[in-house]
Amino acid sequence: MPNPLLLAARARRWARLLRCAWRAALLAWALPGSLQAAAHPEDTLVMAPARPELYLEENYYSVLEDPTDRLTLADVRGPAWGRRFQQLRGSGHPPNIQHPRSTYWLRLTVRHAPTETAAWYLELYDSHIGSAVFFRPVPGGAATAYDSVATGARQPFATRPHPYKNFLFDLPPRPGQTATYYLRLRSDTRTSFRAMLHSGAGLIPELSLQYWLLGCFYGVLAIMVLYNLILFFFLKERTYLYYVLYVLSGALLFLSEDGLGFQYFWPHGPDLNHFIGAVAPVLLLLTFAAYASSFLDTGSRLPALHRLGRGVVLGSTGLLLLDAAVVHSGFSFWLYLLPYGMLYYVGWQAFRSGLRPARYLLLAQALVATSLTFLIMRKLGINFYSNAYTVYSLNVAFVLEVVILSYALGEKIKGMMDTTLLTQHRLLKQLRKKHQAQDRLVEQMRENQHLKDQLNTELEALVAQRTGELRRQNETVATQNRELLEANGLLALQSAAIEKLNGELSRDLHAEKAARIEAREVDFGEFSQIYPDKDACLRYLADLKWAHDGYRCRKCGHEKSCEAREPHARRCTRCRYVESATAGTLLQKCKFSIVKALYAVFLLHAHRGNYSPSELARVLDLRPATSWAFAQKVLAALQRRRLAPDHEDGEPWTHVLLDATVEAELAEIEPS
Repeated sequence: MPNPLLLAARARRWARLLRCAWRAALLAWALPGSLQAAAHPEDTLVMAPARPELYLEENYYSVLEDPTDRLTLADVRGPAWGRRFQQLRGSGHPPNIQHPRSTYWLRLTVRHAPTETAAWYLELYDSHIGSAVFFRPVPGGAATAYDSVATGARQPFATRPHPYKNFLFDLPPRPGQTATYYLRLRSDTRTSFRAMLHSGAGLIPELSLQYWLLGCFYGVLAIMVLYNLILFFFLKERTYLYYVLYVLSGALLFLSEDGLGFQYFWPHGPDLNHFIGAVAPVLLLLTFAAYASSFLDTGSRLPALHRLGRGVVLGSTGLLLLDAAVVHSGFSFWLYLLPYGMLYYVGWQAFRSGLRPARYLLLAQALVATSLTFLIMRKLGINFYSNAYTVYSLNVAFVLEVVILSYALGEKIKGMMDTTLLTQHRLLKQLRKKHQAQDRLVEQMRENQHLKDQLNTELEALVAQRTGELRRQNETVATQNRELLEANGLLALQSAAIEKLNGELSRDLHAEKAARIEAREVDFGEFSQIYPDKDACLRYLADLKWAHDGYRCRKCGHEKSCEAREPHARRCTRCRYVESATAGTLLQKCKFSIVKALYAVFLLHAHRGNYSPSELARVLDLRPATSWAFAQKVLAALQRRRLAPDHEDGEPWTHVLLDATVEAELAEIEPS
């Protein structure tokens, strides 16, 4: 009888042999070219500070496909597997994952600059890569010493080395050295492994610009959602609701595509991120179909195409959900062509049938279709104008589509309202004619009744008598009205005279207050009534500077000027130099209220400089340091004025305002 333990050992040995044979068959199937000819290695990428951003062309990295998912870093660095790396350019392999069940190794050789002091960063554009492990040589370690950074879309966002929407890996500085880096990628979708190198100095401005542009993009979407949601609540038009749902679906799709949703809204849910990435395009299709059907009125305008389009959309939705949940073909984007093409054809037929706003829907779809061409090419691995502009072209096209569709909806509602108003106008015109005919009929019946009734003669006589009485009363009333009008005229003349007297009294009162200021008898409250605000102070300074001696340009000496944008400022008509009202006065470059500054000059002049800065700060509610600095400026002007040859005792305080030293300082500051 055979030994059971011996039989079990033989079975395990045969199982190991079968697994090894199966693994060898898979590797031979995945790498047929490596057994026939030697593969070309990748080109060495030379980094230089003059180029802060380096896009990795296909000749800068080589690829190795591992269908068994068993190779390690030591295996791919060995000579047996190292020779099987193929340079992407010329290999026929597209720059994306073609077989979702395989693991892809990327190799990148970099020559660091001799003067390199800061780290570089490797960015992978596609944020949907399920697993990404970056291997880099350990600085200062042995040649075989590598460390690794593991992250991916199937892991929480906290596993990423940098809080950025895409995958970002560090390349430590290695001045003058040549280093080889490896990337191990695995994903269940046909994701792209296009990448770019950023210098440390150029990374922050680039990322800031990207986030700023994306913020503007989502801001526009939010504004359009809020605007059309308000219109829906006011107009009760369901098309606006479908439009809002369509924009929200698009925002959800873009949050999943550009990685911002995973970064800010669901960083701890990688499965949720994957689910949203699969469901958002389906929601976008359904909401756009609902919007297009309501906007084009296909149910009443094109009933046959309406039923056909609804069937196509629902069938495509079922196939898309089946592919996302079970098949995982990676070519689900082809399933969107049929429903969107059908909707475009329906829009064209609606436009031909007379719906003029449908042309905006056709234009919007054409823009999105153009940008989708670049996305499909990237999914297929075809290098068709792949750059930063085409990567974000879909965002620009979607914003334009949202704006155009909102405008198209407004045009449609406006056309419907115009048609309704025209119909109402026609109905009102018909009703008016009907009422006029009825009025003529009633009048004719009334005249016939008067002709038949002989008693109307007496009534007419009584009416004539009463009419005469009313006429006489009307004449009496008219006479009284004329008398009242004359009295009103006299009252108007008296009012004008009173207003004139009031104006003279106001001017006298203002002159009296100004005289009191000259006599140094006013407090800040009364001073504020004469100069209540900044405009009054500027008007006073402008009159003080230019009313008597006239204007003369400080820059070119020209004597003609015009008003400037600043209040009470003058602009030279020759050199266009602008001089403010405070220029050349003690109030030039004043940092606090000009009313308080004017009163401070008045107080210090009135007390001949014997007014303490602390008391001045208390009266004007200023900081002591500010009060002291301004008081020193005014006291210096007072001292210069006392030493002036034309100084007179009791002269007004306006001479201190127009201090000659300030004039000289201003002339030194101004360019010749």
